[in-house]
Amino acid sequence: MADRPAPTSAPRGANLAPKSAEPAFSELAELPASIAEQVGGLLAANHWMALALHLPLRFEDRASITAMDALQVGQKVNIQATVTAQEVQHHPRKQLKVWVEDGDARLLLRWLHFYPGLRDKLSEGTVLHISGQIRQGYGTLEMVHPSVKVVPAHGAPQSNPPGHQQQGVSLTGVLEPVYPSSSGLKQADWHRWMRKLPPACFEDTLTVQQRSRHRLPDWASCLKTLHGQASPEDLYDLNLRTHPAWIRVKVDELLAQQLLLATWRAQRMQEQAHPLKADPSGLIHRFVSQLPFRLTGAQQRAVQEIAHDLQQSHPMQRLLQGDVGSGKTLVAAMACLQAVANGMQAAMLAPTEVLAEQHHHKLTPLFEAVGVRCAKLQGAMKKSEKNRVLQALANGEVDVVVGTHALVQEQVEFKQLALVVVDEQHRFGVAQRLSLLAKATGGKLAHQLMMSATPIPRTLAQTYLSDLAVSSLDEKPPGRKPIVTKLLSQKKREQLIAAIEHEIAIGQQAYWVCPLIEESEALDLQAAEATFEMLQTLMPNRRIGLLHGRQDNKHKQAVMQAFSKGELDLLVSTTVIEVGVDVSNASLMVIDQAERFGLAQLHQLRGRVGRGTVQSVCVLLYGAPLSTTAKMRLKAMHESDDGFYLAERDLEIRGPGELLGKRQSGMPMLKYADPMMDKDLLEKARDLAASMTPGDVLAERHMRRWLEETPWWLS
Repeated sequence: MADRPAPTSAPRGANLAPKSAEPAFSELAELPASIAEQVGGLLAANHWMALALHLPLRFEDRASITAMDALQVGQKVNIQATVTAQEVQHHPRKQLKVWVEDGDARLLLRWLHFYPGLRDKLSEGTVLHISGQIRQGYGTLEMVHPSVKVVPAHGAPQSNPPGHQQQGVSLTGVLEPVYPSSSGLKQADWHRWMRKLPPACFEDTLTVQQRSRHRLPDWASCLKTLHGQASPEDLYDLNLRTHPAWIRVKVDELLAQQLLLATWRAQRMQEQAHPLKADPSGLIHRFVSQLPFRLTGAQQRAVQEIAHDLQQSHPMQRLLQGDVGSGKTLVAAMACLQAVANGMQAAMLAPTEVLAEQHHHKLTPLFEAVGVRCAKLQGAMKKSEKNRVLQALANGEVDVVVGTHALVQEQVEFKQLALVVVDEQHRFGVAQRLSLLAKATGGKLAHQLMMSATPIPRTLAQTYLSDLAVSSLDEKPPGRKPIVTKLLSQKKREQLIAAIEHEIAIGQQAYWVCPLIEESEALDLQAAEATFEMLQTLMPNRRIGLLHGRQDNKHKQAVMQAFSKGELDLLVSTTVIEVGVDVSNASLMVIDQAERFGLAQLHQLRGRVGRGTVQSVCVLLYGAPLSTTAKMRLKAMHESDDGFYLAERDLEIRGPGELLGKRQSGMPMLKYADPMMDKDLLEKARDLAASMTPGDVLAERHMRRWLEETPWWLS
C-alpha cells in the first residue's frame, strides 16, 4: 500500500446529520448503564450514518403464516395463535412456560430468561404472532425463546408501543432484518433505532445521470429496503445479497475506496522529491555492459518504467512484483544506480539479517566494478563498526546502503538520500517505511520502490493498490527449468531420505524446511533441532547444517556461507530461508508438514531451488488427514509454479482480508463487497470514481460516509 496515513476526516456521516442531534433515546434506559452511555453518546454526537450503514446479516419472513397442525420438528416458522395458559416453573430451573392454541393444535413456548413484564404481555386470551424453530419437547412440540408480537384487534402484529411516533425507516415491510449484534444489544433495539434515522442519512451522493448510466437504484430506497421495507418475494435475493439494494451498497463501498485512492494520488503529486535524470554519466550503461547475461524483456520494461518515475519532482511510489527468481534485485540495483548517477544516495531495506547479508554479498562486487560504494547496516553489527557506517552515510562516503530495521532508527542520517528500496514490503509497517522516506534532505521525501515476490492479484491491486504504480516481472531468466513439485505422505520418509542421498551423491545440495508450529518461534526451533538430529542419525556420512532465527548473526552467516560454498550437503532450516537465499547448486527442497504453510509461503520456499540449470524438485511432505483448505493449497502447488496464477488461487482460498491484512493494505477492508465475486461492480466503481473530482462536495461526503472508523458497538 502507498505509505501515507489516511486523510483525517470528520466522524462518519457528520456532514449528513441534523444540526441539532436528538438526545439519547429513552429506550437506552433498558440497556446496561455502560452500553447505554456509549451508544447514546455516539448517537448524540451525530454518528447517525454509522448506524444507517450497520446493515442486516440476513432477513426473516415474519409474515407467511404456517398452520399449527402442519408443524414439523426443525422448521423455522411463523404462526399465529392464542395464549391459553401460562406458569412460572421453578424446578429444575426457573422458566416461563406459555401454552398457545389454534383450533385443536397446541404448542408450548418456553423462556429460560425473561423480564417480569413478559408475563403480563402474554396473558390468557392474547393473540400472538410467533416466530421461531420447532423443537421436540417432553411429549409436545415447543419453541424456546421465540420472537413474539401481540396481534391487535385489526390483525397486524403490534411492534411498537402505543403512541410511538416513527421517523426514518418505517418497518412496513414483512421481511424482518436481523442485525449483527453484541454487548447485550437486542434486535428490538436495532429496529427502534433504525426508525429514528434522520432524513440526511437518505441523501444520495450520486447524481441522477450517474445512477442512470450504471442502472443503480436511488440511495434512499435502498436504505429503506435493507432496514425493513421489503416484500416476501425479495427474501431470496436479499439473503444472497444480489438484490439491487445490495448492489448499490457494494458499488458505493467500492467507490469510496477508489475515491480515497484518488485522493492519495493527488496528495502525492503535491509532495516534493529530488528529480533524478535517467543516466547522466553513463553509469547504468557501464553497469549493464559488465553483466555476464542479458536482461529479460520484462526487466528492461520495468527499468524504463522506474527510470521515468524517478525523473519526476514528486515521490515515486512503485511496486516491483515478480515471481521468485525473476530478477527483481537486479532491477532495484539499477534504480539505486540512477540515484547515485545524480550524486544522491540509495537505501535498500530487507526484513531479515539473512536476506540483507545476501543482498549485500551479491550487489557489492557488481557495484564496486563501476565505482559505487556499498555498505551494510544491521542490528547485530559491533557498535564500532556500526558507528563507522553511520558516519560514512552522514558524510556521503557511502552511495548505497543495505540493511535491516536498523536503517529506520533515529540516529541514522544520510547526506543526500533520494531512493528507498523496500524488499518484501509487507514485512514492514507503514510508519517504519515513512520514517525512512522522511530521511531525505531539503524537506523532500525519498522516492520509494517496493519489491514483492508474492504477486498481487489484479483484482486486489485495482481495489486496494490502484494509487500505486506496478511493474511486473513475468519472465524468468533464460536457462531456468520449471521446478517439479511432488506430494509425499509422511509415511514415505524412507523413500525421501533415499532421494536426498541420491542428489548429494551426484554433487547437488538440498534444503529441509521444518514445520511451522502455531507461529511460535520456540516450537519452530524445537522442531528444527529434532529434525536435524534425526537426519544426522539417518545420514551419518553427510554434512548437515542447521539454521534458525535464534542463532546469532555470525553463526547464521557462517552456516549460509558454508552451504553456498558447497561445504554442506543438506541445510535444515526454519522459514528464515523463505526469501532471498540464492544457492544455484541446491536442487532439492523438502517442506516438512507442508499442510501447515500458506500458499504464498510454500511458493516462496520452493523458489529457493531451481536457480541453476539442473532440474530441481520440491517435495511437499504432508500428514493426514488434510483439511479442505490444505488440500486446495497443495493441489495448486502441484499444478503450477507460476506465482501470478498462485496469487489468484491464494486470493480465492483466503480472501482479501487475510491476504492483505490491515498492516499491509494501509486502508479499510471491505465489509460488504468482495473483490473476487464483485469484479463487475468494481469496474462500475472505478468508472464512477473517474467521473468524480476528489475534493468536490459529493465525493467528500461519500468518502466520509464509508471510510470513517466504525464505533466499537457496531463492529
